[in-house]
Amino acid sequence: MKTFWLVLLVVSGVSLGVVLLRQNVPKGWLMRFSVHLIVAAMALYALNFSGWVTGGYVPLNPFTIGTVALLGLPGIGLVMGLQWTLLA
Repeated sequence: MKTFWLVLLVVSGVSLGVVLLRQNVPKGWLMRFSVHLIVAAMALYALNFSGWVTGGYVPLNPFTIGTVALLGLPGIGLVMGLQWTLLA
């Protein structure tokens, strides 16, 4: 089962890379993405240590921060929902 998820992660990552490389990327995208990563990390940190969500902890790692940076607030819900589904 873990092999399936690993293969799915690699295939989706490569597909995303191909899509991003084939498009014309505007100037300043790296700075905007970096700001989104920093804000996402701060939001996850605040969520974990503020006590707003009892019984829930979202680890701060590149995958969760990247998901929240790309999806915004729904990304936090997605990560928490996946964690609740897979760990329950």
